[in-house]
Amino acid sequence: MGISPQITNLMIILGMMQVTKKIPFEDENVLNIVRAVYIGSNLIIAGIYFYIQLQINKKKDMTTLKYVEPAPMGSSEEGKLVTTTICAYDLNQLRQAWRGQLMGVAMMSFMHLYMKYTNPLVIQSIIPVKSVIESNLFKIHVLGHAASGDLKRPFKQAQGFMSAMQQGGGSVQSDKKAVEAAEKAGRGGAKEE
Repeated sequence: MGISPQITNLMIILGMMQVTKKIPFEDENVLNIVRAVYIGSNLIIAGIYFYIQLQINKKKDMTTLKYVEPAPMGSSEEGKLVTTTICAYDLNQLRQAWRGQLMGVAMMSFMHLYMKYTNPLVIQSIIPVKSVIESNLFKIHVLGHAASGDLKRPFKQAQGFMSAMQQGGGSVQSDKKAVEAAEKAGRGGAKEE
């Protein structure tokens, strides 16, 4: 059993905070190198995402996937049945990953260009790349791991404060009993293609 990604992220952040105290950001050359490393790490992430998208489109797995999405937090509704394909599910997961990365770049750009923070550039050059390499899509489509166990779709959401807020603390259910109950209750949506 390894150390959880959240713990390793915290260790990296704490370590890099100490390292960034020693980096002379006042030197324009050093600052430009740090900026280049940050841009380079984002280009690496974009390259990985494009490769994953190519792999998903190449495999074009049209196997039907059914699962029950949890109701939003504070909602009294039941979970919603989702019927999709493996290909569409993976593309949707990739779209969410892209969106998260773009939000991180936008936030970092604001913090660096407008608020003049430079230390987070170093940390944000490492953590997002690490997160991509630890992602389920990377493990399946780049490393070639079988989609079973922890990599079985629908993917289990990482447990944390933000995921609990978004999902109301519930998790995606793909067991036959939950899917059949949602089908009988008519809580499904249209099949995604």
